[in-house]
Amino acid sequence: MRYNAPMRFRPRSVTALLPAVLLPATLLLAACASSSPQEPPPSTAASSTTAPAAATGTTEASVAPPAAPAAVERVDVPAYIREAVDATDRADADRKLDAGRHPAETLAFFGINHGMKVAELGAGGGYTAELLARVVGPSGVVYGQNAKFILERFAEKPWSERLAKPLMKTVVRVDREFGDPLPPEAKDLDAVILILFYHDTYWMDVDRSAMNRAVFKALKPGGVYGIVDHSGRDGTGSTEVKTLHRIEEKLVRDEITSAGFRLAAEASFLRVPADTRDWNASPTAAGDKRGQSDRFVLKFVKP
Repeated sequence: MRYNAPMRFRPRSVTALLPAVLLPATLLLAACASSSPQEPPPSTAASSTTAPAAATGTTEASVAPPAAPAAVERVDVPAYIREAVDATDRADADRKLDAGRHPAETLAFFGINHGMKVAELGAGGGYTAELLARVVGPSGVVYGQNAKFILERFAEKPWSERLAKPLMKTVVRVDREFGDPLPPEAKDLDAVILILFYHDTYWMDVDRSAMNRAVFKALKPGGVYGIVDHSGRDGTGSTEVKTLHRIEEKLVRDEITSAGFRLAAEASFLRVPADTRDWNASPTAAGDKRGQSDRFVLKFVKP
Protein backbone atom coordinates (compact mmCIF):
# COMPACT_ATOMS: atom_id res chain seq x y z
CA MET A 1 0.00 0.00 0.00
CA ARG A 2 2.82 2.37 0.76
CA TYR A 3 4.37 1.54 -2.62
CA ASN A 4 1.20 1.89 -4.77
CA ALA A 5 -0.22 5.05 -3.22
CA PRO A 6 2.47 7.37 -4.59
CA MET A 7 2.04 5.80 -8.06
CA ARG A 8 -1.65 6.67 -8.07
CA PHE A 9 -0.99 10.19 -6.68
CA ARG A 10 1.65 11.43 -9.18
CA PRO A 11 -0.48 11.40 -12.37
CA ARG A 12 -3.26 13.26 -10.63
CA SER A 13 -0.89 15.93 -9.16
CA VAL A 14 0.70 16.72 -12.56
CA THR A 15 -2.71 17.05 -14.21
CA ALA A 16 -3.95 19.24 -11.41
CA LEU A 17 -0.92 21.50 -11.64
CA LEU A 18 -1.19 22.16 -15.41
CA PRO A 19 -4.12 24.66 -15.20
CA ALA A 20 -2.34 26.56 -12.46
CA VAL A 21 0.78 26.85 -14.63
CA LEU A 22 -0.90 27.53 -17.96
CA LEU A 23 -3.58 30.02 -16.85
CA PRO A 24 -1.22 32.91 -15.99
CA ALA A 25 0.66 32.42 -19.27
CA THR A 26 -2.59 32.37 -21.23
CA LEU A 27 -3.79 35.56 -19.56
CA LEU A 28 -0.43 37.24 -20.26
CA LEU A 29 -0.59 36.33 -23.96
CA ALA A 30 -4.17 37.57 -24.21
CA ALA A 31 -3.23 40.87 -22.65
CA CYS A 32 -0.31 41.33 -25.05
CA ALA A 33 -2.44 40.45 -28.04
CA SER A 34 -5.11 43.02 -27.12
CA SER A 35 -2.56 45.90 -26.95
CA SER A 36 -1.71 47.26 -30.41
CA PRO A 37 1.84 48.71 -30.76
CA GLN A 38 0.36 51.74 -32.60
CA GLU A 39 -1.94 52.76 -29.78
CA PRO A 40 -0.40 55.30 -27.39
CA PRO A 41 -0.57 54.55 -23.72
CA PRO A 42 -3.38 56.25 -21.84
CA SER A 43 -1.18 59.06 -20.58
CA THR A 44 -0.03 59.92 -24.14
CA ALA A 45 -3.59 59.90 -25.46
CA ALA A 46 -4.69 62.23 -22.71
CA SER A 47 -1.90 64.69 -23.49
CA SER A 48 -2.79 64.61 -27.20
CA THR A 49 -6.35 65.54 -26.37
CA THR A 50 -5.32 68.39 -24.12
CA ALA A 51 -2.80 69.98 -26.53
CA PRO A 52 -5.27 71.21 -29.18
CA ALA A 53 -7.40 72.86 -26.51
CA ALA A 54 -4.39 74.80 -25.27
CA ALA A 55 -3.43 75.75 -28.83
CA THR A 56 -6.97 76.95 -29.53
CA GLY A 57 -6.86 79.16 -26.48
CA THR A 58 -3.58 80.65 -27.63
CA THR A 59 -4.93 81.34 -31.11
CA GLU A 60 -8.01 83.09 -29.80
CA ALA A 61 -5.89 85.26 -27.55
CA SER A 62 -3.59 86.21 -30.42
CA VAL A 63 -6.43 87.55 -32.58
CA ALA A 64 -8.17 89.46 -29.82
CA PRO A 65 -8.62 93.15 -30.76
CA PRO A 66 -5.86 95.35 -29.32
CA ALA A 67 -6.65 97.99 -26.76
CA ALA A 68 -7.43 101.44 -28.11
CA PRO A 69 -4.32 103.64 -28.31
CA ALA A 70 -3.95 106.51 -25.91
CA ALA A 71 -4.89 109.87 -27.38
CA VAL A 72 -1.99 112.03 -28.54
CA GLU A 73 -2.29 115.36 -26.74
CA ARG A 74 0.56 117.23 -28.39
CA VAL A 75 1.59 116.96 -32.04
CA ASP A 76 5.00 118.18 -33.12
CA VAL A 77 4.61 120.15 -36.35
CA PRO A 78 7.58 119.99 -38.75
CA ALA A 79 8.86 123.27 -40.15
CA TYR A 80 7.82 122.44 -43.72
CA ILE A 81 4.18 121.99 -42.66
CA ARG A 82 4.25 125.15 -40.57
CA GLU A 83 5.62 127.07 -43.57
CA ALA A 84 2.83 125.73 -45.79
CA VAL A 85 0.14 126.81 -43.34
CA ASP A 86 1.76 130.19 -42.69
CA ALA A 87 2.28 130.98 -46.39
CA THR A 88 1.31 134.61 -47.01
CA ASP A 89 -0.30 133.86 -50.37
CA ARG A 90 -3.07 131.78 -48.84
CA ALA A 91 -6.55 133.27 -49.11
CA ASP A 92 -7.79 135.26 -46.11
CA ALA A 93 -10.95 133.13 -45.97
CA ASP A 94 -8.82 130.00 -45.58
CA ARG A 95 -6.59 131.51 -42.94
CA LYS A 96 -9.63 132.47 -40.84
CA LEU A 97 -10.59 128.79 -40.64
CA ASP A 98 -7.22 127.70 -39.30
CA ALA A 99 -7.94 128.52 -35.66
CA GLY A 100 -10.84 126.09 -35.55
CA ARG A 101 -9.37 123.39 -37.79
CA HIS A 102 -5.73 123.22 -36.67
CA PRO A 103 -4.52 122.17 -40.14
CA ALA A 104 -0.83 122.08 -39.19
CA GLU A 105 -1.42 119.56 -36.40
CA THR A 106 -3.81 117.56 -38.58
CA LEU A 107 -1.37 117.12 -41.47
CA ALA A 108 1.52 116.43 -39.10
CA PHE A 109 -0.50 113.82 -37.21
CA PHE A 110 -1.35 112.03 -40.45
CA GLY A 111 2.31 112.13 -41.49
CA ILE A 112 1.98 114.13 -44.72
CA ASN A 113 5.39 114.85 -46.22
CA HIS A 114 7.24 115.99 -49.37
CA GLY A 115 6.81 113.85 -52.47
CA MET A 116 3.88 111.81 -51.15
CA LYS A 117 0.93 110.55 -53.17
CA VAL A 118 -2.21 111.40 -51.24
CA ALA A 119 -5.95 111.78 -51.74
CA GLU A 120 -8.71 113.74 -50.09
CA LEU A 121 -12.26 112.45 -50.23
CA GLY A 122 -14.94 115.12 -50.11
CA ALA A 123 -12.49 117.88 -51.02
CA GLY A 124 -15.29 120.47 -51.26
CA GLY A 125 -13.93 123.87 -52.19
CA GLY A 126 -10.34 122.73 -51.61
CA TYR A 127 -9.27 124.23 -48.26
CA THR A 128 -7.38 121.08 -47.23
CA ALA A 129 -6.47 119.99 -50.76
CA GLU A 130 -4.48 123.19 -51.26
CA LEU A 131 -2.56 122.63 -48.03
CA LEU A 132 -1.83 119.07 -49.12
CA ALA A 133 -0.50 120.36 -52.44
CA ARG A 134 1.74 122.85 -50.65
CA VAL A 135 3.15 120.15 -48.36
CA VAL A 136 3.76 117.33 -50.86
CA GLY A 137 5.31 119.83 -53.27
CA PRO A 138 6.01 119.50 -57.00
CA SER A 139 7.28 115.93 -56.65
CA GLY A 140 4.05 114.73 -55.04
CA VAL A 141 0.47 114.32 -56.20
CA VAL A 142 -2.93 115.02 -54.64
CA TYR A 143 -6.18 113.43 -55.80
CA GLY A 144 -9.07 115.68 -54.83
CA GLN A 145 -12.40 113.82 -54.98
CA ASN A 146 -15.88 115.31 -55.02
CA ALA A 147 -19.19 113.62 -55.71
CA LYS A 148 -21.71 115.13 -58.11
CA PHE A 149 -23.99 116.19 -55.26
CA ILE A 150 -21.22 118.20 -53.58
CA LEU A 151 -20.24 119.94 -56.79
CA GLU A 152 -23.81 120.86 -57.69
CA ARG A 153 -24.71 121.90 -54.16
CA PHE A 154 -21.82 124.23 -53.31
CA ALA A 155 -18.33 123.26 -54.50
CA GLU A 156 -18.13 123.60 -58.28
CA LYS A 157 -17.27 127.31 -58.43
CA PRO A 158 -14.77 127.57 -55.53
CA TRP A 159 -13.17 124.23 -56.43
CA SER A 160 -12.67 125.19 -60.07
CA GLU A 161 -11.28 128.59 -59.13
CA ARG A 162 -8.85 127.06 -56.66
CA LEU A 163 -7.62 124.48 -59.16
CA ALA A 164 -6.68 127.31 -61.51
CA LYS A 165 -3.93 128.44 -59.11
CA PRO A 166 -0.41 127.54 -60.34
CA LEU A 167 0.45 125.83 -57.03
CA MET A 168 -2.44 123.39 -57.63
CA LYS A 169 -0.87 121.85 -60.73
CA THR A 170 -0.08 118.67 -58.81
CA VAL A 171 -3.75 118.25 -57.83
CA VAL A 172 -5.79 115.82 -59.91
CA ARG A 173 -9.47 116.67 -60.01
CA VAL A 174 -11.55 113.54 -59.39
CA ASP A 175 -15.29 113.69 -60.01
CA ARG A 176 -16.49 110.35 -58.70
CA GLU A 177 -19.04 109.00 -56.25
CA PHE A 178 -17.97 107.96 -52.76
CA GLY A 179 -18.74 104.28 -53.30
CA ASP A 180 -15.89 104.14 -55.84
CA PRO A 181 -14.03 107.35 -55.09
CA LEU A 182 -10.62 106.98 -56.74
CA PRO A 183 -9.47 106.36 -60.31
CA PRO A 184 -7.46 103.23 -61.21
CA GLU A 185 -4.20 105.18 -61.39
CA ALA A 186 -4.57 106.24 -57.75
CA LYS A 187 -2.71 103.32 -56.21
CA ASP A 188 0.07 102.76 -53.68
CA LEU A 189 -1.00 105.99 -51.99
CA ASP A 190 0.70 107.18 -48.83
CA ALA A 191 -2.45 108.61 -47.30
CA VAL A 192 -6.16 109.18 -47.85
CA ILE A 193 -7.94 111.69 -45.64
CA LEU A 194 -11.59 112.53 -45.05
CA ILE A 195 -12.16 115.74 -43.10
CA LEU A 196 -15.50 116.52 -41.42
CA PHE A 197 -17.45 114.55 -44.02
CA TYR A 198 -17.72 110.91 -42.97
CA HIS A 199 -21.05 111.65 -41.28
CA ASP A 200 -22.43 113.08 -44.53
CA THR A 201 -21.91 109.79 -46.31
CA TYR A 202 -24.79 108.43 -44.20
CA TRP A 203 -27.55 110.76 -45.27
CA MET A 204 -26.15 110.66 -48.81
CA ASP A 205 -26.77 106.88 -48.76
CA VAL A 206 -23.16 106.06 -49.65
CA ASP A 207 -22.06 102.44 -49.62
CA ARG A 208 -19.43 103.05 -46.97
CA SER A 209 -18.29 99.45 -46.94
CA ALA A 210 -17.40 99.76 -50.63
CA MET A 211 -15.82 103.18 -50.02
CA ASN A 212 -13.60 101.93 -47.21
CA ARG A 213 -12.57 98.86 -49.19
CA ALA A 214 -11.66 101.10 -52.13
CA VAL A 215 -9.50 103.25 -49.86
CA PHE A 216 -7.86 100.13 -48.46
CA LYS A 217 -7.06 98.94 -51.98
CA ALA A 218 -5.63 102.30 -53.07
CA LEU A 219 -3.25 102.63 -50.13
CA LYS A 220 0.15 101.02 -49.95
CA PRO A 221 0.96 98.79 -46.96
CA GLY A 222 1.46 101.12 -44.02
CA GLY A 223 -0.60 103.82 -45.73
CA VAL A 224 -2.74 106.11 -43.56
CA TYR A 225 -6.51 106.56 -43.65
CA GLY A 226 -7.13 109.77 -41.69
CA ILE A 227 -10.55 110.72 -40.35
CA VAL A 228 -11.71 113.92 -38.64
CA ASP A 229 -15.37 114.43 -37.76
CA HIS A 230 -17.83 116.08 -35.40
CA SER A 231 -18.47 113.75 -32.48
CA GLY A 232 -21.97 112.72 -31.50
CA ARG A 233 -23.14 111.77 -28.04
CA ASP A 234 -22.65 108.22 -26.84
CA GLY A 235 -25.41 105.95 -28.01
CA THR A 236 -26.63 108.21 -30.83
CA GLY A 237 -24.91 106.21 -33.56
CA SER A 238 -25.85 107.69 -36.93
CA THR A 239 -29.22 109.12 -35.87
CA GLU A 240 -28.01 112.74 -35.92
CA VAL A 241 -25.81 112.76 -39.02
CA LYS A 242 -28.19 115.08 -40.87
CA THR A 243 -29.92 116.99 -38.09
CA LEU A 244 -26.77 117.85 -36.12
CA HIS A 245 -24.06 116.78 -38.59
CA ARG A 246 -22.49 114.59 -35.93
CA ILE A 247 -21.69 110.89 -35.65
CA GLU A 248 -20.80 108.62 -32.78
CA GLU A 249 -17.07 107.91 -32.86
CA LYS A 250 -17.41 104.21 -32.06
CA LEU A 251 -19.47 103.68 -35.20
CA VAL A 252 -16.72 105.13 -37.40
CA ARG A 253 -14.06 103.04 -35.68
CA ASP A 254 -16.04 99.84 -36.15
CA GLU A 255 -16.81 100.46 -39.82
CA ILE A 256 -13.26 101.27 -40.82
CA THR A 257 -11.57 98.50 -38.86
CA SER A 258 -14.05 96.02 -40.35
CA ALA A 259 -12.61 96.96 -43.76
CA GLY A 260 -9.21 95.65 -42.63
CA PHE A 261 -7.65 98.78 -41.18
CA ARG A 262 -5.90 99.01 -37.83
CA LEU A 263 -6.46 102.00 -35.57
CA ALA A 264 -2.90 103.21 -35.07
CA ALA A 265 -3.45 106.46 -33.16
CA GLU A 266 -5.93 109.12 -32.13
CA ALA A 267 -5.36 112.75 -31.22
CA SER A 268 -7.07 115.13 -28.83
CA PHE A 269 -6.05 118.52 -30.24
CA LEU A 270 -9.57 119.04 -31.64
CA ARG A 271 -11.38 117.87 -28.53
CA VAL A 272 -13.72 120.35 -26.85
CA PRO A 273 -14.90 118.79 -23.56
CA ALA A 274 -17.31 121.67 -22.92
CA ASP A 275 -19.23 120.93 -26.13
CA THR A 276 -22.72 119.66 -25.24
CA ARG A 277 -22.87 117.97 -28.67
CA ASP A 278 -26.55 118.78 -29.05
CA TRP A 279 -26.29 121.58 -31.64
CA ASN A 280 -25.84 121.58 -35.41
CA ALA A 281 -22.14 121.62 -36.32
CA SER A 282 -22.73 122.19 -40.04
CA PRO A 283 -20.74 125.20 -41.35
CA THR A 284 -23.91 126.89 -42.56
CA ALA A 285 -25.79 126.33 -39.28
CA ALA A 286 -23.09 126.64 -36.62
CA GLY A 287 -22.72 130.42 -36.97
CA ASP A 288 -20.40 131.81 -34.30
CA LYS A 289 -19.89 128.28 -32.95
CA ARG A 290 -18.17 127.13 -36.14
CA GLY A 291 -14.88 125.45 -35.27
CA GLN A 292 -15.93 124.89 -31.64
CA SER A 293 -17.47 121.41 -31.94
CA ASP A 294 -15.88 118.44 -30.25
CA ARG A 295 -14.10 116.47 -32.98
CA PHE A 296 -12.31 113.14 -33.04
CA VAL A 297 -9.11 112.61 -35.04
CA LEU A 298 -8.36 109.01 -35.95
CA LYS A 299 -5.39 107.58 -37.83
CA PHE A 300 -6.00 104.15 -39.34
CA VAL A 301 -3.27 102.18 -41.08
CA LYS A 302 -3.36 99.50 -43.75
CA PRO A 303 -1.41 96.53 -42.33
